[in-house]
Amino acid sequence: MLKNFIDHKEVSVDMWGGFPKVIKAVFPTALIVIDRFHVMKLVNKALNKIRLLLEFKGLKNRCLLLKNNQDLTSDARRDLQKLLNQSPCLTIAYELKEELRDIYETSTTVKMGLRRFPKWLVSAHCLFGQTAATLEKHSQEICHYFIQRTTSGVMEGINNKIKLIIRQSYGFNTFDSLRKKLLACLFK
Repeated sequence: MLKNFIDHKEVSVDMWGGFPKVIKAVFPTALIVIDRFHVMKLVNKALNKIRLLLEFKGLKNRCLLLKNNQDLTSDARRDLQKLLNQSPCLTIAYELKEELRDIYETSTTVKMGLRRFPKWLVSAHCLFGQTAATLEKHSQEICHYFIQRTTSGVMEGINNKIKLIIRQSYGFNTFDSLRKKLLACLFK
């Protein structure tokens, strides 16, 4: 059944409920993919909430937990280990976050991703609660990522650039002026 999806177009979105209705109306044959960034953002938010509930305050602790392990320096890894040694609960939550990132990074086939993600959800329910329930609700669309590894990163970048141009263009008195500025900046 998954082979049928390979020839379809994909639309990558976040988990906002209005997107599927719009996509089905505008692109009826498109496959909906929940963007990887938004999934990880939701898990990081849950991990940070656990950190605060356990009273591990401070920007340094937040950064150590939310940064990808592979991007930490050796000193930061030592500091992270000291932090995690203080709380088994925080350790498990952190390992769950890293395990999900690893699923995204190392699942080389659709079958592998579809097998690993539901197993991760079973473990995640005990600590991430509502976040895990939300991800489970969207699990089919999340697992569509493993078909062609589609993300909305390029579109997110364009949106951020548009927002910056609009902020810098404060005072344009017509939409046409703003439109010309956007076209000039985006399509050089």
